[in-house]
Amino acid sequence: MVPLILVLLLALILFGAGFALKALWWIAIIVLILWLLGFVFRSAGSSGSRGRWYRW
Repeated sequence: MVPLILVLLLALILFGAGFALKALWWIAIIVLILWLLGFVFRSAGSSGSRGRWYRW
């Protein structure tokens, strides 16, 4: 009975870690796309040079 519980617990932990890593990959891809779009759509400054698209 104890080995069965340990195997099920291990499977649950690995499934949770796999889901979390997959979700983090999707979040990283979305952030990368937004970051690249920021470079494409950044506005020109008053002197004609292109400024930073972020505030900090």
